[in-house]
Amino acid sequence: MYKILAINLGSTSTKIAYYEDDKRIIANTIDHPTRDLKRFQGIFDQLEYRMTAIEAFMDCNGISKGELAAIVSRGGNTEPVEGGIYRINEAMLKQQASQIYGSHPANLGSKIAYDMCKDIEAIPLIVDPPVIDEFHPVARLSGHPLIPRLSSFHALSHKATARKYAKENGLKYEEINLIVGHLGGGISVAAHRRGRAIDVNDALDGDGPFSTNRTGSLPVGQLVDICFSGEYTYDDVKTMLQGEGGLIAYLGTSDVREVEKMAKTDDKAALCLDAMIYQICKEIGAMASVLKGDVDAILLTGGIAHSKYVIDSIEESCSFIAPIAVYPGENEMESLAGGALRGLRGEENIKDFIPTK
Repeated sequence: MYKILAINLGSTSTKIAYYEDDKRIIANTIDHPTRDLKRFQGIFDQLEYRMTAIEAFMDCNGISKGELAAIVSRGGNTEPVEGGIYRINEAMLKQQASQIYGSHPANLGSKIAYDMCKDIEAIPLIVDPPVIDEFHPVARLSGHPLIPRLSSFHALSHKATARKYAKENGLKYEEINLIVGHLGGGISVAAHRRGRAIDVNDALDGDGPFSTNRTGSLPVGQLVDICFSGEYTYDDVKTMLQGEGGLIAYLGTSDVREVEKMAKTDDKAALCLDAMIYQICKEIGAMASVLKGDVDAILLTGGIAHSKYVIDSIEESCSFIAPIAVYPGENEMESLAGGALRGLRGEENIKDFIPTK
């Protein structure tokens, strides 16, 4: 039996789960009050604070660090890598600490997992980090060499959902073609060809469908005009794209459940909700063309996948492409522990992170 601790650091919370093989024994989300976090200048200054919270959880629940086979964290920001399970090493930590490739609390998560494993036999791991890049070469060109298309998406969610679907249907992820859509605060829709995500919209930085709080793709000319209007700062525009775009910009809320209630009596709310769904369907159609129509299934996951209205609407528009399977929710902790278990059992190779820069 393999004992696994999974950790997932967010901006204001730390999720922790303890597994014995594939059975979750206990899990908790520790919320960190804003007043506590304000005293830290940067995310890496929270190391001791976050570590103390994790160790308190373990002590409270009788989890012995020395008995763990692996401590697995949500992957952080490094140079692009292929999908898979990676052993955390000094080179990975150095790139994450530089924050050249992006700043996210998950960068600290890798450091915590690595430090906790220093004096024990447990292996520090990450699984399918968000910097996975398996693009087909033609997918990298945007229209101008100064602006390459980047692979930035909910890779952990995508890969875990794809593997789950394949296992349930007696198939191998590496032998089928799928379109996977993660529908949450950000929306990413990817074409998975035989185990590789060969194209996907950049769910963070202004590409693809708009979501609850992100703009997705925008008419570029109008965006340029806004940037040089003198009315907005760089930070204003960035916040507009990430955090204050999408449904919250149109309606003042990022809660799809609230928007659905509003839509029953408010024509604007109904229009905005349908427009978001419309853009999701367009992206699914685009990825179907990437796979040349050879699609075994369309998989929908993420928090918005709980919405029957959203799912029914997508099925109405896209079921002609392929059968649709729905896996609501985030499932991140299960995905992390499942990846670590595959690596420990030898079902999938544990890769070493080797920097190219």
